Amino acid sequence: MLKKAISHLKWRDDNFHDENQYIYLIEDILNEGILEKTRNGYTKSIFGSAMHFSLENNTIPLITTKKLAWKTCLKELLWFISGKTDNEILQKKNVKIWNSNASREFLDSQGLNNLNENDLGPVYGHQWRFFNADYKDCQTDYTNCGIDQLANIIKVLKDPEQRSSRRIILSSWNPCQLKEMALPPCHVLMQFNVSENKYLSCSLYQRSGDVGLGVPFNIASYCFLTHLLAKHCGLESKEFVYYLGNSHIYDDHLEILKEQILRKPLDFPKLKIKNIYDKIEDYKEEDFEILDYNYHEKIKMEMRP
Repeated sequence: MLKKAISHLKWRDDNFHDENQYIYLIEDILNEGILEKTRNGYTKSIFGSAMHFSLENNTIPLITTKKLAWKTCLKELLWFISGKTDNEILQKKNVKIWNSNASREFLDSQGLNNLNENDLGPVYGHQWRFFNADYKDCQTDYTNCGIDQLANIIKVLKDPEQRSSRRIILSSWNPCQLKEMALPPCHVLMQFNVSENKYLSCSLYQRSGDVGLGVPFNIASYCFLTHLLAKHCGLESKEFVYYLGNSHIYDDHLEILKEQILRKPLDFPKLKIKNIYDKIEDYKEEDFEILDYNYHEKIKMEMRP
């Protein structure tokens, strides 16, 4: 029996460390995964898993069995929130995670000859803030175009009469514009839930997860977002629930991850958001402070485009 069911059992044991869910996911793939040739290399994969992470008391689940580049993660999240799709903005902040997908060679390979290098097309930020607005290029001002899904969510979360809604959903998956994107979204659907009129939780469905590199990053990103929305809307963070479709490990990551799962998780750090602004896009990296982040040594893995 796969250990991916552990997330439903962990609440019976107060001593269970949430990071063990990630360790067990790796073990599941190593032991039960199917080796297959995919779009960008050989992977071992399983289909269908879930993890639950507590966000109470300002906890932020940054993986501790290796050093996580949380500042890079936060910069990318704030870029999503801004609605921008220009990779040069990230490059100026020394964020390189989109470089492979923004190169002239890669864009041409996807038939996106109309896009300039570093223009990623209508990816996450465009769908979050200007859903389905006709896309011209990353320099165009799309104000008042499409649907601002994030602004709509904030409006509902701030309203005590509406925040109990079961329809607080944001989709990054837009079939109408997939062919215009440098890379179709992996984390495709999020839903927010408010309980007792004050506790905010987020669930994320991700169609495809690179377990060695991407998954720890995605956990951190959506937990940052949940904490930020809670702070911005006068709520308290409660939980992040993470559903994965295809969870995979690239063949050149297998041996490295066998070493990582031998490490004992450490206490998760805390997050302090130092300011509250009128607009969600006004938050900056300097407004976020991570307290007491202890971790094992860094692990080097290559990212696949």
